[in-house]
Amino acid sequence: MTEGALRVGVDVGGTNTDAVVLDAADRVVAKAKRPTTPDVTEGLRAALDAVLAEVGTAAGRVTRVMLGTTHATNAVLERRNLGRVAVLRLGAPATTSVPPLSGWPADLRRAVSAGEAVLPGGHYVDGREIGPLDRDAIRRFLDGVTADAVAVTGVFSPADGGHERAVAELVGREYGLPVSLSHEIGSLGLLERENATVLNAALYGVAAHVTEALVTALAERGLAARPYLAQNDGTLMTVEHAARLPVATIGSGPANSLRGAAFLSGVADAIVADVGGTSTDLGVLAGGFPRESAAAVEIGGVLTNFRMPDILAIALGGGSVVREHGVGPDSVGYRITEEALVFGGATVTMTDAAVAAGRTPPGAAGWDGAPAADDLTRDLMRAAVSRADAMVADAVDRMALGRGDRPLVAVGGGAFLLAPQIPGVSGVVRPDHAEVANAVGAAIALASGRVDTILPAGESRSKAIERAKEEAAARAVAAGADAAQVEIVDLAEVPLSYLAEPAVRVHVKAAGPLAR
Repeated sequence: MTEGALRVGVDVGGTNTDAVVLDAADRVVAKAKRPTTPDVTEGLRAALDAVLAEVGTAAGRVTRVMLGTTHATNAVLERRNLGRVAVLRLGAPATTSVPPLSGWPADLRRAVSAGEAVLPGGHYVDGREIGPLDRDAIRRFLDGVTADAVAVTGVFSPADGGHERAVAELVGREYGLPVSLSHEIGSLGLLERENATVLNAALYGVAAHVTEALVTALAERGLAARPYLAQNDGTLMTVEHAARLPVATIGSGPANSLRGAAFLSGVADAIVADVGGTSTDLGVLAGGFPRESAAAVEIGGVLTNFRMPDILAIALGGGSVVREHGVGPDSVGYRITEEALVFGGATVTMTDAAVAAGRTPPGAAGWDGAPAADDLTRDLMRAAVSRADAMVADAVDRMALGRGDRPLVAVGGGAFLLAPQIPGVSGVVRPDHAEVANAVGAAIALASGRVDTILPAGESRSKAIERAKEEAAARAVAAGADAAQVEIVDLAEVPLSYLAEPAVRVHVKAAGPLAR
């Protein structure tokens, strides 16, 4: 990055879209919050315009723009703008008892599936072929469907992706369709990896819309900045990489908040509470990176197994509606400045309850002390604060796993809701710029690549692990990292039992700063 260069981080949340500008010394020089619009692209443009206006003529020094977005998540949850996918599993005669997309919600399956087939191919866990590829059967299947993309999942393809790559070559050459390959997306676990691969293929159109909107927004503002998208592990990828792996953007919001919390607080090991307008997301920092979930992750009713942050979400936010029976789960969202009592509205929200309890955001404009309320409403708000504190304490206890020696870092626009002391943590840290921690997390992120595979446990193990490291580093470079500065940041081995030949499951993650 050249001297004096600036970079912009943008994160699209459910209630607000946040943007920040960081200088070459990683200082926040501008920040803004704007309501997330029904067409989330408009909220993105508004937040971008706000921070560019704040830096004035220095906007010409912006060299990179990093975006964390809910586009992909919303498309799956709302069953909207999804592509039609030809779902191809390589494994016959094995795996036929459980067809592809088993367990999918009926409406999502109707929206996505152009047809499914289980055809010969795939491998055993030890690398032997289950059967040879039947290219004619693949052609017959594809000739009989009308699809926007193809999703290919081979049995144990993380150990050997050769059959998947051969199908991709055939489809690209003869049909000209984009292909989603499971060994590039998920880990071991056939059905979950297949589900993630199909969702990835269904999101190609959404990814194209997002990248086009971002590139166009930069061009309209005369910015020659290079755009990047945030991934669900708190790292970045180029828009070209995101076009192939759009499912990797799901979960990027919580990951950005965790990374931003680590950066702003200087705390590498902590629990993080990101309080928004509708919900509070709690996660754990380990070495400055999000702790990843060890369980399958459900997205839109579908189980998947690609890496996601270990996040616990509770229905507590600044816009949560307060009633006699409790808090939320509904929220006034971005309409809080119209509906909350402290802004002259008629709806009792958690923001009103917090302000009445003496908890206000530092330097906030438009706060005129406790909201006007009758005795009944004041009692209601006191009960809501007690209920919210109990919800947070219970969530912290679930995430802490018995460790009480770590602090809690409070971030997000609603962080002022949290009590000064919270049971189960060593203290509460409230860093500067906490309200835009998610956008900061996007702006300071590294690029990464990962490999999850099965390797022999014998004499060739060391060489195989070195090859896995090289592949992970190559994937990080493809995502935008500087090849000269990529490092292996995570290496885990798990021995596999009951195999004819000893083997280990290996997970490798490489990461590095963005290339200049």
